[in-house]
Amino acid sequence: MNRFARVDEAQRTLQVIEKGGVVPVVRLPDLAGAVGLAEALLDGGVTAVELTMTSPGALEALSLLRERVAGFARGTAALGMGSVLNRDMAAAAIESGAQFVVAPTLDLPTVSCCVERKIPVMPGAFTPTEIQTAWLAGAAVVKVFPATRLGPGYFSDVLAPLPHLRLMPTGGVGLENAGEFIGAGAVAVGVGSALVRKDWVADGNWPALTAQARKFVEAVQEARAKE
Repeated sequence: MNRFARVDEAQRTLQVIEKGGVVPVVRLPDLAGAVGLAEALLDGGVTAVELTMTSPGALEALSLLRERVAGFARGTAALGMGSVLNRDMAAAAIESGAQFVVAPTLDLPTVSCCVERKIPVMPGAFTPTEIQTAWLAGAAVVKVFPATRLGPGYFSDVLAPLPHLRLMPTGGVGLENAGEFIGAGAVAVGVGSALVRKDWVADGNWPALTAQARKFVEAVQEARAKE
């Protein structure tokens, strides 16, 4: 694949992620039910799923989902890897099929690895200086983490002097504030336990997971309609 094709593919991946506007963070002790979980999320309108390197068998699950889940196979949904801490982890995730990479911190070699391979990267940052540094290094979206203590107003404040940024809050995002973050300028929201509840996954309660995903996607879409 030539360089221009890879750039186009990266842009398509970003468009897919932002379409649904919700990125579920799948951090579980056992990914045995990964296929059912991913299908349930996509059935709810989610267009991106983030596995995490902190989950056992995450790389194997990544390859499996790319092959067995129709949305990932046909390109209507994107599958990424999170909790990526360094360049080696990023390379391993990309080789296993990650279409985007998410990190909890700003590690410049990790960003560089993804930029070199034309894979969208979302490094974590907290302060305006960190956020701008991540953007200048080549971040496709900056993951503002942890967003728990910041609130939607922080996004409005940062974007006022830095409107070129593309931000995604993660940590503390729930149904009660997902739309507010979008209204404050976020391009998407990263959601963990408020969406991917361990009891639902353990019980295989996919209808509940699908219903919750749909609520998050609807909250994002309603907030966008007000802009």
